Amino acid sequence: MVAAACDVVEVRLDLLEAGKSGDGWRPWSHLGAIPRLFTARRGDEGGAGDLDARRRMELLDPLLEEAALIDIELVSAEEMAATLARMKALGVPWIASWHDFEGRADSFARIPAMAEQAARAGAACFKAAVRLHAAEDVERLVELFARVDALPLSLMGMGPLAKESRLRCAAAGSALNYGYLGDAPTAPGQCSAAELKAGISALVR
Repeated sequence: MVAAACDVVEVRLDLLEAGKSGDGWRPWSHLGAIPRLFTARRGDEGGAGDLDARRRMELLDPLLEEAALIDIELVSAEEMAATLARMKALGVPWIASWHDFEGRADSFARIPAMAEQAARAGAACFKAAVRLHAAEDVERLVELFARVDALPLSLMGMGPLAKESRLRCAAAGSALNYGYLGDAPTAPGQCSAAELKAGISALVR
């Protein structure tokens, strides 16, 4: 059951766009009162279909009033300023996100400055997902929680160390922790929402 596996459901509008079946199609309607996080991801940060900013805004704007949160990439904040302004007027908080699927050497050093930028832009949270290559990378990710106080962080690793990093980051104070529903992960190494929630629950017992 979805409600038992997670507290918030992310609806990836970019992934749904390809299978869209007419106006009024709302495949998340069965979720009932579970809070929804709507995301229309840009292509170079893992989105499907390589949707431009205009199309991503067209997908998000009709759903703002039913959103608990909206995810917009930090680099898209300027080109999606109109949507951010509408969100502000409605009181809908946004997550400024950044994704590094390669795991570049300077990724960890860049995160504090990006978090500061996100805070100045009015984001409620900064999310960073980085591919990890070694156990030391998990430690470097966890250490960032002590270095950033501008706004809440949601940090996670991708790749073979994804599960360990997500549990460690959750224990360190990660504001949002992502697992998948259904049969397919949406990021390399991602575990299911039920498995992640069980792991986090075991940490806080």
